[in-house]
Parts: sequence; C-alpha cells; structure tokens
Amino acid sequence: MKYKIRKDGRIKALKNFGIITKGTIGGFISGEENLSHEGNCWVSGDAWVYGNARVYGDALVFENAEVFGNAYVFGDAHVFGDAHVFGDAWVDGGASVSGSSLVNGIRPYYCIQASQHTITATLEAITIGCETHTPKHWLKNYKQIGKANGYTKEQIAEYGAILSLFKKWK
Repeated sequence: MKYKIRKDGRIKALKNFGIITKGTIGGFISGEENLSHEGNCWVSGDAWVYGNARVYGDALVFENAEVFGNAYVFGDAHVFGDAHVFGDAWVDGGASVSGSSLVNGIRPYYCIQASQHTITATLEAITIGCETHTPKHWLKNYKQIGKANGYTKEQIAEYGAILSLFKKWK
C-alpha cells in the first residue's frame, strides 16, 4: 500500500514513490477505489476524487480540482486548478485539464496537448484554442483557420496531422 485514508478524508503517503515522499498529506478521496496503489498517481492540495471516479497510472489531481461520477483520470494526465471532470469522462495520456474547465463525460472524449493549444474533441465538436467547429468543418478548413489565427506553417501541418486522426473516428 502506498497511502492510507485519514479520518478527515485526506490521504497520507506511506512510502516514497514518484515525486511523493513518505508522510506527505494529499487531497481527499472517498474510498480506496478512487486512487490506485499502483503507479505514481496522486491527489493533492484541496482536490477531491469521489463517487465511482478512478485515478490511476501516473495521473495527478491537484489544487482545487474535482473528479467524480464515473470519470477516469489515467496515464500521465493532470487535472488541476478549479477543473471538474465528471460523468463518464476519460482524461488520459499527457492531457491536462485546468482552470475552470468542465469535462462532462461525453464519450469518446479526447484531449491532446499540441504545440500552441490543447485540442479537445468529441464526436460532435472539436475545440482548438477558442475555435469550436464540427470535425467535418475542421478537416475542410483547418489551413484557413490556422492562417487567420497566426499559426506558422509548421503548426498548421501539426494540427492538420492531429485532425486527420479524426477522419475515421466514429
């Protein structure tokens, strides 16, 4: 076991792992099913993980973030700030959800950190920076949108390659 749940609901590290040292007081979880004892995952600060939510792998939930419902945060994902991840949402890979973001469980849901902006995508819409359009619109117009927003040729090519992943996405 790498942690225990204190009476106040906060977790306490029982050994060193990843960047966490033995004795570190973490954030809040409602039960051991919320935070894996495997990997380097951790909940810290005033963050909460509760309900059927799961955090595992090397994922981190910190600051004032909340993960609840049936949400999963895994891989090297980070959820922080005042972000809320809930419903049936999955946040994985190297994705970061921060600020006042709400991720509400529309599946499939993907979040990819590219060179300038994060790309968030569902079957219905893709958001890059402040632009939200249907996947079809993005695939047809990404070069013009990139030029209009001051992207370099390299960035336009990068975003085009990422958007091409969604061509067969159903």
